[in-house]
Amino acid sequence: MALTEQNVTIFTVLEDGQIQIRRSRRIFDSTELVAERYHRHVLAPGDDTTQEDARVRAVANLLWIPAVIQAYRDSQAQNHTR
Repeated sequence: MALTEQNVTIFTVLEDGQIQIRRSRRIFDSTELVAERYHRHVLAPGDDTTQEDARVRAVANLLWIPAVIQAYRDSQAQNHTR
């Protein structure tokens, strides 16, 4: 009866360039799932990704070109002035 741990990262890219990230930590006893915890957070275009999963960093590097970052910042500034 050995406990094992599995970490899973799932992410979704939104239309405005934000990346939603859900991390799951799963604990198994042999093959039976006995516990699971979740952590969710969102990265906005231009955010620091150095602490993220390599796949998340790769997607952000491809997606977050200067025009995407500026468009996101402009939309946020416009939303704050309303």
